[in-house]
Amino acid sequence: MRTFPLESLSLVEAQHKQFALVDAICRHFPGADFLRGGDFGLASGLNQPRVTQRVEAVLADAFHAEAAVLLQGAGTGAIRAAIAALVKPGGTLLIHDAPVYPTTSVIIEQMGLQPIRVDFNDLAALSETVAQHRPDAALVQHTRQCPEDSYRLAEVLSVLNEQHVPTLTDDNYAVMKVANIGCECGATLATFSCFKLFGPEGVGAVVGRADAVARIRASMYSGGSQIQGVQALEVLRGMVFAPVMHAVQAGVTERLLLQLNHGVVPQVKQAIIANAQSRVLLVEFHQPIAEQVLANAQRLGALPYPVGAESKYEIPPLFYRLSGTFREANPGIERYAIRINPNRSGEETVLRILQESCEEVH
Repeated sequence: MRTFPLESLSLVEAQHKQFALVDAICRHFPGADFLRGGDFGLASGLNQPRVTQRVEAVLADAFHAEAAVLLQGAGTGAIRAAIAALVKPGGTLLIHDAPVYPTTSVIIEQMGLQPIRVDFNDLAALSETVAQHRPDAALVQHTRQCPEDSYRLAEVLSVLNEQHVPTLTDDNYAVMKVANIGCECGATLATFSCFKLFGPEGVGAVVGRADAVARIRASMYSGGSQIQGVQALEVLRGMVFAPVMHAVQAGVTERLLLQLNHGVVPQVKQAIIANAQSRVLLVEFHQPIAEQVLANAQRLGALPYPVGAESKYEIPPLFYRLSGTFREANPGIERYAIRINPNRSGEETVLRILQESCEEVH
């Protein structure tokens, strides 16, 4: 299996991204403002907490966008709001011809949208399909839906922008790990979960053009739909650590790749790096022992399932089955392969658990 993982930030690049975020925080939170707890409720004239508005301004600056909005529902809520801002119920939505992430598929069905499928890896076919069908909007997933996906986000967005198609990107698992997210590559809106960036549970973000963000904001009239100031501050407090922590994790994954492909664990046939959906290590065994290895790994300290896929709770390494979209694209592979996300651990811990898990297979 050949994969085309996204290019991770180097440790130096990650530090610069952290520094840029902190600089934006300083510009919007002078003095001791950032040390306060945050406000609650619908501030007069804003219809949202004042601190939340300031945090949204930080996010807009950090991602070089006109505007940003924080909302309920984590990444799924962000995608739902962004689609609703660009497409009316019953409209047409251009998507990649690949298995769709289950929660996104539900959104498409609930809104009664008519999906138009095309292979994003083929830019000529993409241009032809857009010209023929004139979709109301396009959804582009930044990370990979299939192992063989190789398209570059900026190139896909360029084709769509040339034909004036509004676009939203699902930047989950990519934000703060790569140089640019959707809105920095020309997308109308970029969406992501703040929970995946060590932030609070259930908070999502949409960043991009001011007019589209304003349509989302207009739908958030009630107090219960707001992200409170205290939650918004927690978004920044977690996000500021994300670039460097993810760069360290990427380095661990690269070193594991080299060691496993040099035979340090004899039961392993091959290891590859893939964005499935997180940037993880896919480990394929010579024999169909994946299920037994996963069971053994739990007893040896590995996490048996994700919480928010790289949330603040996920510290030990994750040993888990392949993602649903990858399993759908490769039936039967789940008997021979697992995915490993080091999370905050080093390669020594991952190798110890993997070696002992394989040795205990009978």
